[in-house]
Amino acid sequence: MDKKNALRAGALAAGTTLMMLLMSSPALALARDDGDDPGPGLSVIQTLGLYVLAPVALFVVIAGLVMVLDKSQKKKDTTSSNITTKGDARATKA
Repeated sequence: MDKKNALRAGALAAGTTLMMLLMSSPALALARDDGDDPGPGLSVIQTLGLYVLAPVALFVVIAGLVMVLDKSQKKKDTTSSNITTKGDARATKA
């Protein structure tokens, strides 16, 4: 019975993929729409700088600012480090 379900799932996935490919025709992307005025394309260096180097640099800057401005290492934990307990506590009868 597992083979039948796997075959059914494969057929469904293949059919869905085929229908999606047929419904989205990339040939229509070549026809310009009214008011469409694309600018000049980007070079490889510009593309890498815009989509790779700029996000990495932004991440490094933000991470650096977080590490530099983090003050939790300088503060002492005042809630648990100064607590002392007595080991000689005894219960009293009332």
